[in-house]
Amino acid sequence: MTTDLVSRAQAGETEAFARLTDPHRRELLVHCYRMLGSVQDAEDVLQETFLAAWQGISGFEGRASVRTWLYRIATNRCLNARRSAGRRQAREWDVAGVQPPEPTRLGEVVWLQPLPDTLLDDRSDHAPGPEARVEQSESISLAFVTALQLLPPRQLAVLVLRDVLGFPASEVAEMLDSTVESVTSALKRARAAVARRRSAEADHAPAPAFGSAAEEALVASFVRAYEASDIDALVALLTDDVFVSMPPMPYEYEGREAAMRFCDLIFRDGRRFDLVPTRANGQPAFGLYLHAPDGRRHAAGFLVLTLSGDRVSAMTRFENGLLPSFGLPRTLPPR
Repeated sequence: MTTDLVSRAQAGETEAFARLTDPHRRELLVHCYRMLGSVQDAEDVLQETFLAAWQGISGFEGRASVRTWLYRIATNRCLNARRSAGRRQAREWDVAGVQPPEPTRLGEVVWLQPLPDTLLDDRSDHAPGPEARVEQSESISLAFVTALQLLPPRQLAVLVLRDVLGFPASEVAEMLDSTVESVTSALKRARAAVARRRSAEADHAPAPAFGSAAEEALVASFVRAYEASDIDALVALLTDDVFVSMPPMPYEYEGREAAMRFCDLIFRDGRRFDLVPTRANGQPAFGLYLHAPDGRRHAAGFLVLTLSGDRVSAMTRFENGLLPSFGLPRTLPPR
């Protein structure tokens, strides 16, 4: 069947090309997201990938599967994007009359965006290869995707292809026009760099299982505290080394005291919020809606939680322009 579709696609039949490639579209988007850290950039590169595949289908010789061929194209398009000078820059604080607390440090991955879990529901039939080392739930977490962004481009590509997707070293070398020795060396350096970056997480308790009573209870407690503007109750739910960030602004806060200063800023002047639940990167997430004097509630941001045992170990706040990607409105009506 695949051979017949390839022949028909090479003859210019668009329907045959779509049947060959569409089953891989969702997993390729996630692959591009891991490499680029931005859904917007991943979607752009995915379009480039399918255009390049259509233009190059006549040269497909079948030495590898269609899936592997598409991953080769997508990976190299992502590498080109990573090397370009067009990455989004950090945004300055722009809340008039409000001075942010002194950050613990300034983050580097200001282009980070959350990935809607709806893009993970339609899983590929291809399970990770036998050489994969990273759990699939971990491989899409915000912490892991952030760590990937700090790797040199080729090390990033090798780590994702080998440890997340489980492609053999020989196939990865062919995808990158490299050698097995070079791939092995790059993988060793990438693993060490990611391990150093994520060493602090090793002491954290694992997150409760998705949909479990423990996860639901922790999330419900967080929502109650946040919607009540109860800073003491909110901080009590955080780990001692909780991490707060807000891409594309570079400000990052680490530890309960720093998080408390940040929460003081959020809830100042009696500001109240409603949280509308969703999920991103396999993690609990919320659209944030600020109460207005007229009773309406206006989009004020997007929040993703990282859970550790019965505590929250990270809060990542994004801009409200991302809400439509999660099917959330800009405004909620009065209650």
